[in-house]
Amino acid sequence: MLERLLDSVIIIDHFNGISEASTFISGLDPARTSISVISYAEILVGFEDEKASVAKALLNHYEVLVIDTAVAEKAAGLRRVYGWKLPDAFQAALALHHNLRLCTRNTKDFDPQKHSFVEVPYTLTS
Repeated sequence: MLERLLDSVIIIDHFNGISEASTFISGLDPARTSISVISYAEILVGFEDEKASVAKALLNHYEVLVIDTAVAEKAAGLRRVYGWKLPDAFQAALALHHNLRLCTRNTKDFDPQKHSFVEVPYTLTS
């Protein structure tokens, strides 16, 4: 049974060598963790074709959630209410639709005090 939806920023941090992200990811059960098709594409954008296999090796450990009409309608409503960019609204809609925790460190858009479905697994200090 799925528990979490990993936001792109967590996986990008991992590939950028942020130890907190790598530690968090390594402690997850892949059978209980998912990513969205949005995150899948966002991650692959950062890799040249010949190095994309490295990213795909990690991404393919997780169930990839797709966007259907119900999720699209939910995302549209969330975007109207919160003013989120559409990719963020889709992430939230997927998490809510599948009753998952959205794991992100994007607290600007996803304040865990306002949104109970948000999990912030680590923070970075400047």
